Amino acid sequence: MSYYIHADKFFLKNTTENGGWLEVTDDHKFGDYIPAYGEKPTGQIKDYGDQWIAPGLVDTHIHGSLGHDVMDNDWQALNEMSEGLLKTGVTSWLPTTLTADFEHLNAVCKTIGDHAGEETGAKIQGIYFEGPFFTEEHKGAQNPKYFRDPSIEEYDEWQKSAKGMLQKMALAPERDGAVEFVKHMAQDGKAVALGHSSATFEQAKACIEAGAGVFCHTFNGMSGLSHREPGMVGAAMFLNLVDDELICDGHHVRPEVAASLIREKTPEHIALITDCMSAGLMPEGDYMLGEFPVIVKDGTARLKDGGNLAGSILKLNDAIKNVVDWNNNTPQEAVMMASYVPAKSSKIDDKCGSILPGRDADFLVLNKDMSLAETYLDGVSRYQA
Repeated sequence: MSYYIHADKFFLKNTTENGGWLEVTDDHKFGDYIPAYGEKPTGQIKDYGDQWIAPGLVDTHIHGSLGHDVMDNDWQALNEMSEGLLKTGVTSWLPTTLTADFEHLNAVCKTIGDHAGEETGAKIQGIYFEGPFFTEEHKGAQNPKYFRDPSIEEYDEWQKSAKGMLQKMALAPERDGAVEFVKHMAQDGKAVALGHSSATFEQAKACIEAGAGVFCHTFNGMSGLSHREPGMVGAAMFLNLVDDELICDGHHVRPEVAASLIREKTPEHIALITDCMSAGLMPEGDYMLGEFPVIVKDGTARLKDGGNLAGSILKLNDAIKNVVDWNNNTPQEAVMMASYVPAKSSKIDDKCGSILPGRDADFLVLNKDMSLAETYLDGVSRYQA
């Protein structure tokens, strides 16, 4: 049954509207938005008073949650993660792998390729391969024994197993064959990210001009910026039309540095991500990230051996609250950076990330302090805080 939502504010794709009514149709899609000065619609109205309506968030870089890891290659666990993500305001996501051997990654592709669409929570819009074509100097919490040069043959095989669901890959631009690999993926209509890399500015630029379009968790795991060697960070800041992933948990990147990048790139080119690992939505303690033991304490996940940050336990709804609380951004900018921009940067913005007529009615009810009140999936309320 169709209905209308009335609320204090609506974050539409191109405008933020005060008041008015948003239609949810019989087939669980968004219908028309009627402005406050328009005629009040007839039919069922759900009144959210002084709360705000936002598109469902899109987490395009997430390794795990609820004690599960994408690398466990367990469909039931992936579905539990998709259900849990609704508690974080996420309605679409890209299950994200870690560096591994060909066969392990191929098995993950087969599992998701065979079952995608059966998930009962946040929608799987594709797979994100973080690796294995990385550089040891910036390995982070990735296992360097699997690092190697890009292989178009491996990619084609993975894509076949995934039934076309391998949507995005991150690689280091300095690896042999990186530019040719980027061209191949880009011509396949898929997204290429650059990260875990010691690349020079010029090497990064060559991959961007070949078709890469996003930097993987900017500042983390990449050659830094100096006044004579701009490096990967300089490329992420300078190159036009490039989107930058950013982890806004206050630990991976200082708020002032996050604000500087957002100001330089503008919010239209910042994709807020979580990089969340299996300890997401779980208590502190001992966990695994892929093959590595991790200790989760004081809001961070760190490798037991060496203390490197090992992903995060960030929830995407907290990321949008953080950037507003840090006095960096307006609420509408924060919402855009966690919905439209991640979708655009991963080339899935034709499916999710915006409130538009005909799109699945995946949306959030936010309180004025940016905290999550309710999550709707296909026009049905699925989580209430």
